[in-house]
Amino acid sequence: MSASFSPATPTPRTGIPPWTMAIAAMLLIQVSNALSVGVIEQAGAAGTAWLRMCFGAVFLWIIVRPSLRSIKLRDLPALLALGAVTGFMTTFFLAAVERIPLGTAVAIEFLGPLAVAGIASRRRSGLVWPGLALVGVVLMTEPWHGRVELLGVGFALLAGVCWGLYNVLTQVIGDRFSGIIGLSITIPIAAVFTTAFGLPQVIEGAPDWRVVGLAALIALITPVISFGLEMLALRRMTHTALGTLLSIEPAFGVLIGLIVLSQTPTPMQFAGVVLVVLAGAAAQRDGRRPDPLTS
Repeated sequence: MSASFSPATPTPRTGIPPWTMAIAAMLLIQVSNALSVGVIEQAGAAGTAWLRMCFGAVFLWIIVRPSLRSIKLRDLPALLALGAVTGFMTTFFLAAVERIPLGTAVAIEFLGPLAVAGIASRRRSGLVWPGLALVGVVLMTEPWHGRVELLGVGFALLAGVCWGLYNVLTQVIGDRFSGIIGLSITIPIAAVFTTAFGLPQVIEGAPDWRVVGLAALIALITPVISFGLEMLALRRMTHTALGTLLSIEPAFGVLIGLIVLSQTPTPMQFAGVVLVVLAGAAAQRDGRRPDPLTS
């Protein structure tokens, strides 16, 4: 049974530490990305992203019906921007995963939120860490072998830009809407923004019902559960604290890529991901953010 909620309704604070929700979200996102590889073969990267957004929108509206009348005019720019960023972040990243290993794609994409954490830092040294992460990314792509998939790297970089913007906008929307109400509004917007790119690929690929069913399952994992956990975590954390936690995600990408996709990194690539993780962990170390609805 779904219910209608108002943005003014505060979300009760639970005893679950926000960092555990963030880590669970990261793991789930990488699992869903690895599972998406099988869907991409029939529906294409943009088609897979679009299916995930569409099914995600359906699931979210079953779980929670947002009160659209309560959306104020001043909320629209941030909602539209977050919807667009979410849709294209997923589209660009899946286009990257179609061409380069999952762990490498995550490491490159991670440059986006790491740059946001560095810029948000009050210390000048904060901008050193994205540079160190870039060195790690170079080690992971191994350009000296002359086999760099430039298009895949480009898509991962675009996904990183979207990821950095996503973190900033998610906190803005999380401050305005309680629980996952903001998510239930922005995911349908993401589906609309990516329709022109995703729908033609789905029609052309004509995926069978098993692939469509897998896309629905992936959508339940991401965006519904994982993005919901991220939004709840962001309401109680600073950008810098989240940036530190996100340092683990490239390692998760390598781990899931190894387990699910049998993508084994070389020693040099492993050293690269270690550098990326260290750069992210060193980028920012402070704090916890008070819940705006309870402080």
